[in-house]
Amino acid sequence: MLPSPRVTLLTRPGCHLCEQARLIVEQVTTELGERFSEVDITTDQRLYDLYWEQIPVTLVDDKQHDFFWVDPQRLRTALTSPA
Repeated sequence: MLPSPRVTLLTRPGCHLCEQARLIVEQVTTELGERFSEVDITTDQRLYDLYWEQIPVTLVDDKQHDFFWVDPQRLRTALTSPA
């Protein structure tokens, strides 16, 4: 069984920033041998209430890491630094 992805990308339909964030997250996680999941906040009222103004939001190890923009180097650092 595969471990849960360390990165979660919170998105919503029609979000151009989400499309850009997805490309960066996919590139960095692939480069580092990590996986990511993507969650549409419009399918979960709790997530929608928490994050609708910040989309896209990147979570690393279930903690908020970035919002609006994904900095590839900052994501790499978070995924390669000791916990």
